[in-house]
Amino acid sequence: METTKKPDSESPGLTSSEVPPTGSEEKQFLRFKRLNRILHIVMIVSFMSLALTGMTLKFAYTGWAAFLSRLFGGFESAGYIHRVAAVAMIGIFIAHIVDIVRMKRHHYTSWRSFIFGPDSMVFNRKDLRDLIGNFKWFIGRGPRPAYGRWTYWEKFDYFAVFWGIAVIGSTGLTLWFPEFFTRFIPGWYLNVATIIHSDEALLAVGFIFTVHFFNTHLRPEKFPMDIVVFTGRMTLDELKEDKPEEYEALVKTGKLDVSMVEQYPPIVIRVIRTFAWTALCVGFSIVIWIIYAMLFAYQ
Repeated sequence: METTKKPDSESPGLTSSEVPPTGSEEKQFLRFKRLNRILHIVMIVSFMSLALTGMTLKFAYTGWAAFLSRLFGGFESAGYIHRVAAVAMIGIFIAHIVDIVRMKRHHYTSWRSFIFGPDSMVFNRKDLRDLIGNFKWFIGRGPRPAYGRWTYWEKFDYFAVFWGIAVIGSTGLTLWFPEFFTRFIPGWYLNVATIIHSDEALLAVGFIFTVHFFNTHLRPEKFPMDIVVFTGRMTLDELKEDKPEEYEALVKTGKLDVSMVEQYPPIVIRVIRTFAWTALCVGFSIVIWIIYAMLFAYQ
């Protein structure tokens, strides 16, 4: 049986074709650490809660909104749930920022290398090349781009959260504590904040439950479900196919072996899939309800 040859100073030019599978076939590549997975799960629950309770108020004139509000114990109770979910969302945002600072201190010598390095979530020229290359690939005019750790659409999704929390969060806090904020801003801003908060939230819900769901779960190579963000693990074949540039970098630096972990037992995978399918069904249902309200019951 062949074993993986770790690169050294005498063999700097290893390619994926020269490197056989690492370790046991039972092991998988660890893509997301535990904190990332926990934060994402909390974000799903909080975002779903915000979407359901917020849309019941925005479309209160529809039958489905009235039904949902009764499930929540009435519109007042839905408001309490909405604010608790908002606090959870702000909490995970702060936790993520703290984790970013920790990562920089432990793994990078400067903020410049952290922000503009190859594994950064910040957009760079390669993302533009990948975007153009992807369009060419769609029409059969070129090969599929060799993506690194993060694709351009993953970066877009990532910064959409920053934009959403900044806009929706700030306007939501203004509406939650109007007496405090009107000490510094004119009263008419509350009306503007209401419109911004409502419409930006509608945009966020529509984006997450359509574009994000498609990019994550409904792409042909991932359909019908991609659970890597919940397990944190993916097979080597998936890594080679989805992130060939990252795979090559891990092989050349000899870091692939240390990133291999045991896969979860089947019972854990079933629980994860149940949770993920529930979130998908709720998200698609919300989109259908919104489309129905805007086409047939808009007021």
